[in-house]
Amino acid sequence: MIEINLRRVDGDFGFEAKDANGHTVHMDTSDESGGSNFGVRPMQMLLMGLGGCSAIDIVMILKKQRQTIEDFAIKITGEREPGKEPSLWANAKIIFILKGTIDKEKAFRACELSMNKYCSVAETLRKSGTALTWEVMVN
Repeated sequence: MIEINLRRVDGDFGFEAKDANGHTVHMDTSDESGGSNFGVRPMQMLLMGLGGCSAIDIVMILKKQRQTIEDFAIKITGEREPGKEPSLWANAKIIFILKGTIDKEKAFRACELSMNKYCSVAETLRKSGTALTWEVMVN
């Protein structure tokens, strides 16, 4: 069982979440909603989780294939459902940017496996109705 503890630490909406290992994340709402820019918005954190989850999968797959990753970045953009409460992610686009001695086909396949098979965050978003698209850039 996973346990996360959350407590308010800054103003009305500034929260700190801590996992069982002591790792912390700060969350807040927008300035327009009364926040103070103390931390990440919770919905943005979902997209960050998507990036982290898929990145770990991709690195694991490419390492098994003896590909050398010199640099790895991910850019994620998303749009939320307009005029709805709750406003879920309608779509998200992920761009995987890999540099190194990496076969492009292996990189594409690693990203495909992550996004369609291994990444639990991607599947969670998909089940909520989010349309996920992605592309891979190598070198």
